[in-house]
Amino acid sequence: MINEALFSSDSSEWRTPLELFHQLDMEFSFELDAAATEENALCACFIDKEEDALSDKNPWHTFNSIFINPPYGRGVKKWCEKAWKESQKGCTVVMLLPARTDTRWFHDWVYGRAEVRFLRGRLKFRFPDGTPIPSAAPFPSMVVVYRPPYQRSV
Repeated sequence: MINEALFSSDSSEWRTPLELFHQLDMEFSFELDAAATEENALCACFIDKEEDALSDKNPWHTFNSIFINPPYGRGVKKWCEKAWKESQKGCTVVMLLPARTDTRWFHDWVYGRAEVRFLRGRLKFRFPDGTPIPSAAPFPSMVVVYRPPYQRSV
């Protein structure tokens, strides 16, 4: 029963812990939440599932700074790939992801391409309506920052 909500496939649209979002927003000044619903969007501009943030019809690089807490399923690779490609066009993309360093997507699209910040402890997510999930996530999390080529340090 512990963490049943986070292991459930009923929804992968967990609300980002607000304290973490606000801390990152102070640093990056987000303009777009690229993986949101109307209920859990953290920026005035957001892209929901129906608009399909992964589509070429929805470029992110027209914004300076993008936040993404994507669905944590098999599609994470596609989110990381698009985040890297969009950052190459001039925007900063910040993602909240499960710290799964043993996966192909991590090695192909995160390691060596982005700044990785491992988070201490386990995050306490919320349901899309904002009510707390009773227990912490069963996995560690990381913040991944894709920067434009001209912002990278050597």
